[in-house]
Formats: sequence, structure tokens, C-alpha cells
Amino acid sequence: MMTDTPGSSTAQVTKNGSVLLVDDEKALSALYAEALGALFEVDLATSTREAGFLLNKKTYKVLVCDHLMPGGNGLSFLVHVREEFPNTQRVLVTGYMKPEMLLRSVNEAALYRYLLKPVSLPELVKTVQEAAKLYDQAVASD
Repeated sequence: MMTDTPGSSTAQVTKNGSVLLVDDEKALSALYAEALGALFEVDLATSTREAGFLLNKKTYKVLVCDHLMPGGNGLSFLVHVREEFPNTQRVLVTGYMKPEMLLRSVNEAALYRYLLKPVSLPELVKTVQEAAKLYDQAVASD
């Protein structure tokens, strides 16, 4: 007889909060969402405008944002998010990063981390898990 006890494979998995992925490349976003979906509730936005709308409707622990997108710069958006939602941890994904720009972006947007493309899925999952823990600590100390 099989019982449904905590720790068994049939127990329901609890999600560790919400993550927002912002990228105009839908196939890439879907791949990231699949990698994170077992651990987090994941929402997708294809533009900074759409992401801003979602941020005003729901609390996100982590925001993972592409750098260069049509109609909006991910870095500028993350600076805005820092001001409006200071506890939300910010991760920038970029394929183009000069060292001086990197330093500026980390400081201005108070990034948790940046990830260079191509991003490995294990690295993405680990980064988001660590950022979510930092969010939890920040909220607990408020």
C-alpha cells in the first residue's frame, strides 16, 4: 500500500515564490522557464513594458532580464526596478558586456548577478535559487 507522506515522490512540490523572465526571444524564455518551473512559479514578458505591467500586479522574488531588446534596454529597466521594487533581486542576461559597462550596471541597477550568454541552465537555476534566498532574507529583516 502506497501512502502520500512528505518526502515521497507523490507529495506535492511547493514552489519557492515567483520569478519574472524578460526576454524578446520567446524560445529562450521558454527554455529558462522550463528549467526554473520545478522550483518557482514563472511568468514571462517579451518586453520591459509588459514586465513593468506584471511587476505592478504581483510580487516577484527574482527578475531575470535580457540586456538588449527592441523597445527597451534591460539595464535601464533594472535600474527602474531597483527604485520601485528594491527587494526584488535583479539578474541581467547579456551577450555583450564591456568591463566598464559591467561595473556601472552592477552599481546602478544593484544587480544580484549578471549572466553571459549563452547561459547554462544549471547556472541559471543556481543563480535564481540564491537570489530568491537573498530576497527572503531582505523581506524577513524589513
